Amino acid sequence: MATTKSAPLSEATRTGSRRRVALEAARPEADAGRFATKATLADPIPVEIDAFADGHDLVAVVVAWSDDAGATWQEAPLAAAGNDRFIGAVPAAALGIVQLTFHAWIDAWSTWRRDLVARVEVDQDVTVDLQVGAALVRAAAIRATARGDVAALTAALTSLEAGGEAAVAAALAPGLDALLQRYPDRTFQTSYDRMLNVVVERERARCSAWYERFPRSTAPCPGEHGTFADLQLELPRIAAMGFDVLYLPPIHPIGREHRKGRNNAVVAGPDDAGSPWAIGSAEGGHTAIHPELGTLDDFRALRVASEAAGLELALDLAYQCAPDHPWVTEHPSWFRHRPDGTIQYAENPPKKYQDIYPIDFESEDWEELWHGLKGVVDFWVEQGVRIFRVDNPHTKAFPFWEWMIAAVRVEHPNVIFLAEAFTRPKVMARLAKLGFSQSYTYFTWRQHKVELEEYLRELTTPPSVDVMRPNFWPNTPDILTEQLQEGSRGTYVSRLVLAATASANYGIYGPAFELMESTPARPGSEEYLDSEKYEVRYRDLDAQRSLDALIAVVNRARREHPALQRDDTLHVHAIDNEHLIAYSKRSLDGTDVILVVVNLHDTWRQAGTLQLDLTALGIDSHDAAYEVHDLIGGATYTWTGSSAYVELDPAVLPAHVLHVRHPTTPRQEHPTR
Repeated sequence: MATTKSAPLSEATRTGSRRRVALEAARPEADAGRFATKATLADPIPVEIDAFADGHDLVAVVVAWSDDAGATWQEAPLAAAGNDRFIGAVPAAALGIVQLTFHAWIDAWSTWRRDLVARVEVDQDVTVDLQVGAALVRAAAIRATARGDVAALTAALTSLEAGGEAAVAAALAPGLDALLQRYPDRTFQTSYDRMLNVVVERERARCSAWYERFPRSTAPCPGEHGTFADLQLELPRIAAMGFDVLYLPPIHPIGREHRKGRNNAVVAGPDDAGSPWAIGSAEGGHTAIHPELGTLDDFRALRVASEAAGLELALDLAYQCAPDHPWVTEHPSWFRHRPDGTIQYAENPPKKYQDIYPIDFESEDWEELWHGLKGVVDFWVEQGVRIFRVDNPHTKAFPFWEWMIAAVRVEHPNVIFLAEAFTRPKVMARLAKLGFSQSYTYFTWRQHKVELEEYLRELTTPPSVDVMRPNFWPNTPDILTEQLQEGSRGTYVSRLVLAATASANYGIYGPAFELMESTPARPGSEEYLDSEKYEVRYRDLDAQRSLDALIAVVNRARREHPALQRDDTLHVHAIDNEHLIAYSKRSLDGTDVILVVVNLHDTWRQAGTLQLDLTALGIDSHDAAYEVHDLIGGATYTWTGSSAYVELDPAVLPAHVLHVRHPTTPRQEHPTR
């Protein structure tokens, strides 16, 4: 009978033929390790992986990491979490890149020890089993490196070889188990097939409260153009509201060619200020200051004063040019030309932006272009700026952002980039993966309970939470939603509370928001009438209708409660009213818990019964009484169990921000309005 000769085993098969453990579904991992995930300095980096083998042998799993480009490596064991899932954490000890991977092997000692316990419990003869265990201890003694450990293993070996009940007791001693775990047999170790990168950023990337202010609108009198010095006088007001980031729209010279007039008029009048996003004129481009705002020295003085007030300046990074920007003549190849030789201005039909030339990222001179654009960031970093809000990054090439952000972080790992990209979900996600620290979101248009709950769950669970840090804005200079146009004071308050508590990063465009400006340019438009994008605006900041005092209370709650400074612990709770939404957050150590309930109806009082997940609130017993203290309204309630009645009137206060006081939590007094 003829025989068939088997195909020879490949070298890869020979190498891995006795590696029995499979490793799958690692976290944190973005697109099979193609992109880095995100972490914050001093926060543990959660790690997870599935690890399993054929049969019933136990497996041991470790995470290995390096924060010095692979020069040194550390390891830590992962704990079994059930269903072949193993979990643990890696420290984020320094800004920069943490590399990590996983290793696993058959845990022969733990498997043997488990089986020995089972046999002893049913009075089986374990003589041979003790001999097997002795062989495992003997091998560990050979691997051991510390003299004391060798001695302890040798002594244990003697006990096991003696047999009997004393041998069983020695085999099951916790000290011996610890020694065997210290010197495992990793001969047939399986290593995860890729290296994962985690970008560690400073805390401001995880938690920030932004306030947007046009410097040109800060003059003390109507009809005047504001300056950096005028804005400097306003810093105490902004700081008193509790913000920590002061974001300035473009502060550069504004183009004169095709300048837009008030309310986006195509033709500007002689006194029209133009749009700050039409960057560049004879006075300079992206590294110059608009002359009416002041000088570079004035800007530096503003930055220093801001920091003294507890505010960090963020600048707008808008890679586009006015027709009279110096780059247009110095680098014409950086722009796309039409067949008639003219440069194509920006369009988003039916909108036309004749005052703006977009950059051509398909330019033959792309390398020079990239370095020129990075040079803008380098310049402002030299002036002490560490935060950039990036205008429309989704209209610029992905490869550029990946290169530029990484290059800046090599030199300045504390720089933060916020992506202003109200665009398709996959595009927003891609920008986050490419390195943007924070991302604008769809929060502005998520207004009903079901869509809000779905969106909060999406943003605060893997895979999104590992790569994308949302930044919630109720309004921007470009966006005045129909909800705010038609809403009441309660609408503005509810949107504020949702933004500031559901997301650790949030911002408002002021003073439009705190003064509740709500008039659109025209019916059906989300543009503001008399938009500050096209003219200098004067406002009475002391107007009685201002929400500034309430904003200060909300921001104080954010500062004083670690639970509100992160997104990864958000948990949605059930409540039996379609106009009421409830969710909680807790600090990593579980000692601080906040429960938020918001009335989503513009006008009417709403009531409902909460069905609370007590585990998410850190409450062990359904019979335990606990207090909840409203950080906004000031009231304190005593609840028992998982059901609680709430009632919220938008005409009074449409939201509770409740500090959950466990039976053992010390009482904390918080000032209220």
